[in-house]
Amino acid sequence: MKQLTDQFGRTIEYLRLSVTDRCDLRCTYCMPKDFSDYEDAEHSLSNAEIERVVKAFTELGTKRIRLTGGEPLIRKGIAELAHKLAALPGLEDLSLSTNATRMAKYADDLKASGIERLNVSLDTLDPDKFKRLTGGKLSKVIDGLMAAKAAGFKPIKINMVVMKDENDMDAEAMLNFCIEHGFTLRFIETMPMGDTGRDAQSQYIDLQIIKQRLAEKFDLIPGVMPGGGPARYMNVADTDINIGFITPISQHFCETCNRVRLSVDGTIYTCLGQEHNLALRPLLRNGCTDDELKAAIIRAINLKPEKHEFNEKPEKLVRFMSMTGG
Repeated sequence: MKQLTDQFGRTIEYLRLSVTDRCDLRCTYCMPKDFSDYEDAEHSLSNAEIERVVKAFTELGTKRIRLTGGEPLIRKGIAELAHKLAALPGLEDLSLSTNATRMAKYADDLKASGIERLNVSLDTLDPDKFKRLTGGKLSKVIDGLMAAKAAGFKPIKINMVVMKDENDMDAEAMLNFCIEHGFTLRFIETMPMGDTGRDAQSQYIDLQIIKQRLAEKFDLIPGVMPGGGPARYMNVADTDINIGFITPISQHFCETCNRVRLSVDGTIYTCLGQEHNLALRPLLRNGCTDDELKAAIIRAINLKPEKHEFNEKPEKLVRFMSMTGG
């Protein structure tokens, strides 16, 4: 099996694939409330173009694909696209990141398509706080989570972005909720991406503080979970529940980064915290061969920087998270 290896010796086996930059929520750290500068529809890759690019990645050794957005369930025909991707030789893991507002409608079809695992963004269980942070209704997310659980997705991971003096005191309630329903809980540090991210800098909190608070109430022991992501896990003793800590700021994991992102317009972004990228759409629409497409992907991988610069240059990144893919 071929492998994609960057100039620093990291094997790139994980592609996060954005199928839309649109979202039905407005999380304060991700997208401004009045944002409307979406990618033109004609610039978005078609299902056939996405399938071709992913096939090239898998033939180069990529084993894991995560469908993201924006909110991926907004994209028409997402289950059909997932079904085609799941059938590609060499692909071992197809997963989905979602806010779950539409999951109650699509859970069964998505499960049947070949998606096994879900990451669900949920930062609080307080309906009023949820409304303030996202502009949406918490009840839709809870309904979506229960539908996903009933459909048999496993694991279901709750991704909670922790914000100082906003939802950092909600961690215990979220962990109890996850213990009740058998969900994995992952805490994520805020990142300075775009204007919204820079506003969130004042809300940054080191996740070691959250871990210490929880350790006072729960018996936490070292744990592991399979997957291609960067979380460091603890297990809640006497349960099957794992808690992950994703720490791009306080304990960055750049030396083991195994992923790149493909935006909805066909641009490969090699790092969340840098602007290194390569556009595949022009090649696809100018009739490139499969070998030319693979050569472009290899060139993109060689652009991957050694590390992000969130700490050194927080003002550097101007794009929003929704534009890059989660």
